[in-house]
Amino acid sequence: MSESSLAELLRARGLRLTAQRQLILQAVLDLGHATPEQVHTAVREVAAGVNITTIYRTLELLERLGLVTHTHLSHGSPTYHAAGEDQHVHLVCRECGAIDEMDPELLRPLADQLAGERGFRVDIGHVSFFGVCERCGDGDQK
Repeated sequence: MSESSLAELLRARGLRLTAQRQLILQAVLDLGHATPEQVHTAVREVAAGVNITTIYRTLELLERLGLVTHTHLSHGSPTYHAAGEDQHVHLVCRECGAIDEMDPELLRPLADQLAGERGFRVDIGHVSFFGVCERCGDGDQK
């Protein structure tokens, strides 16, 4: 998202574009999938005075604006990524922490079955599978 687009979006909500907001959004975009702590580390490389509370508040604002979204990939902090990305299922390696993505349509039959049998609608964008990636498993099935 360009700086002018972000500024217009914020102004439409009665807010202003600050350097901190711009840096935090850019960090999320650059990192791909990042916890608030990872965003904080990236932002502090450019602006040392930004505190973690500002990171959390800004991420919440950016999510309300529809620019980022979050999912929970562990028991810790949420992980943020750009909202403009297509929905995807997260594959999280328990060994190295790598995050991969898969097409959510692979889960469509299960989601349809759950909807039909239980009336439960799966939010596929928040689905995560935990396991061991091919690199860590050395190709073995663990």
